[in-house]
Amino acid sequence: MARAVIAIHGGAGAISRGQMSADKEQAYIRALSDIVGAGQEILAAGGSAIEAVTEAVRLLEECPLFNAGIGSVFTRDGTHEMDACVMDGATLNAGAVAGVRHLRNPVLAARLVLERSPHVLMIGDGAEAFAMQHGMTPVSPEIFSTEERRQQLLQAIGAQQVALDHSAPLDEADKLGTVGAVALDLAGNLAAATSTGGMTNKLPGRVGDSPLPGAGCYANNANVAVSCTGTGEVYIRAQAAYDIAALMEYRCLSLHQATERVIMEKIPTLGGDGGAIAVDREGNVALPFTTEGMYRAWAWVGDAPSVGIYRE
Repeated sequence: MARAVIAIHGGAGAISRGQMSADKEQAYIRALSDIVGAGQEILAAGGSAIEAVTEAVRLLEECPLFNAGIGSVFTRDGTHEMDACVMDGATLNAGAVAGVRHLRNPVLAARLVLERSPHVLMIGDGAEAFAMQHGMTPVSPEIFSTEERRQQLLQAIGAQQVALDHSAPLDEADKLGTVGAVALDLAGNLAAATSTGGMTNKLPGRVGDSPLPGAGCYANNANVAVSCTGTGEVYIRAQAAYDIAALMEYRCLSLHQATERVIMEKIPTLGGDGGAIAVDREGNVALPFTTEGMYRAWAWVGDAPSVGIYRE
C-alpha cells in the first residue's frame, strides 16, 4: 500500500547559494518545513489530499517570502492580480480563479469554485463576488504589498522587463516564488493546488499557467498530481502538467521519466524554464527543475520532512 505524502514548492529560478544571506536561507527553510509539516499532519490524521494541498497553499499565501497572496508581485500599474487552482484527482473536478485583487487567500476561492459552482474558472470581479457570496471577506489590496516587491517592480520598469519570480537581472535577494502543493492521502486519492501573484511588471489582465488545469495544475487518481512553476506562457503552450499525466497513461512512463521528459526536455525546447513537483498514485515524488534552484519540501507520513533550495 502506498504511503501518504505531500510535496510543496515556492517557485523555481535563479536562486544561487552564493548570493543568499544565511538569515534569508534559514527563513525559507523554516517556512517550507513548517508548511509541509502542517500538510503532513492533515494526512496523518486521515484528512484528504484536497484538504492537505489547500491548507499548504493557504499557508504559503500567508508567507510574504513567496509570490502568492501576501507578498505577491506588482503589475505594470502597481496593482496585484492573483490566480489559483485546486484539482481533485478522485473526481477530476477543478476550481480556479484568475485576476483577483481583494481576496486574501485565492486558493480558498478556487476551492469554493470547485465545490460550490458549476464552473471551473472564474475571473476578476465575478470571481470575487462569488467568493464573498460564499463567506470570504474582502481585504484592502495593500495587504499584499511588500517593500521588496515594490523595489522589484521599479527595477523591472527601469530595465523595461517583464520578470519571472526568480529571473535575472533583478536583485537576487528580492526574488520570490509561485507556490504549489501535491498530495496522496491514506485513501489513495491525489490532489494538486497552485497559486501565484504572476510576473513582476506584467500587463494587467495577464493570466499564466497557474490557474489553468492541465497547464500549471493537474491531478488524476489514475496516475499523478502535478503543480508547476516557471515560464507560464510556455507551460500553457505545452500543457505541461497534463502532458506528464498523459506520458504516464499512454506511454507508460514512470513518474521520473515523465517529469524529466516534460520539464527537462520539452519546456526548454520551447524557450522556457522552471520546475514542477509531482506525486504519483504509488507515493513516489519527483521535483525536477531546470533553473539554479527551486524552493521545495516533501514529507511522507511518519517521516521527517525534507527541504531543498538549490540544485544538489
